[in-house]
Amino acid sequence: MGGRLATQLLEISHDPSCLDDGGFWAISTTFEGEFTAAKFASVVSTNFPSATWKPIEGVWKSLPDKEGYISYVDRVRELIAQGWVYQVNACRQLSVENSNQTLRGLFSHILEKNPAPWASYLEIPGINIASASPELFLQRAGKRVKTSPIKGTQTLGTSNFGDKDRSENIMIVDLMRNDLGMICQSGSVEVTQLLYSQDHPGLQHLVSDVEGDLIEGISWKEIFKAVSPPGSVSGAPKSSALSTISDNEKPRGPYCGILGWVQGDKAELSVAIRIFWRDEKVNFGTGAGITFSSSSQSEWEETELKASRLIKIAAGQQ
Repeated sequence: MGGRLATQLLEISHDPSCLDDGGFWAISTTFEGEFTAAKFASVVSTNFPSATWKPIEGVWKSLPDKEGYISYVDRVRELIAQGWVYQVNACRQLSVENSNQTLRGLFSHILEKNPAPWASYLEIPGINIASASPELFLQRAGKRVKTSPIKGTQTLGTSNFGDKDRSENIMIVDLMRNDLGMICQSGSVEVTQLLYSQDHPGLQHLVSDVEGDLIEGISWKEIFKAVSPPGSVSGAPKSSALSTISDNEKPRGPYCGILGWVQGDKAELSVAIRIFWRDEKVNFGTGAGITFSSSSQSEWEETELKASRLIKIAAGQQ
């Protein structure tokens, strides 16, 4: 994570209070709120150890499939028209039979062929994640925190983002201002950059930065409770969006949760998007932000665009 290689697992905890000891902890939360922290004895700055990867040859299956996802988008638009919600991040999950190899080799390929600012690898009992996340959820340096929500995705080299992307980004910026307002000192939350383009392999994202100063003495447990799950992969208002997601999707698990590290009053936590994770299968998640102006076909195509490059890397085609 961030050029840090942590080994010699000491402890696993599901209570965020563990972070108050000042040690180095790798963090993974599920979208539904399950918290896991892993403490390591050795943390060094070094490159990720290279590993081999046997390309996946099976057929990836999507849940929901294209027809189901398009229907989901249409249902969200109906709920927006009714005034129940303003925006929902609608996701689907791709799965393929697991060859029982860890994701180490895949992560080596990701670092080489799809470098990402918040790329992370986590392998502990019960969790194996290889992430190419482009999105910062929460960066902390002392009392100062920063979040950089992404809303707006298009092919690299496309000219300008449209009104739909811009309005959606601003909506989520407002949501993140509200979330940071629950953990930051009154009057300290500010939008330091609004609507700038960020290039990634094959993609451009529309990004904004929101920063603030933490309330004196606030604990990590209070922080995680207030701001989880990330607003950019939920929607607005968050409570209505979460209800809509729960009604229309299978549990997301680590996808769209939080992934990164905490060490005392320092942290780099990403939104766990563009991740592969293992259970009985190998899984990959992809999604799109839905507003009333969304086209269901276009949103399906956006989820395909986000998944295409990384799925090809997993298959040895990139």
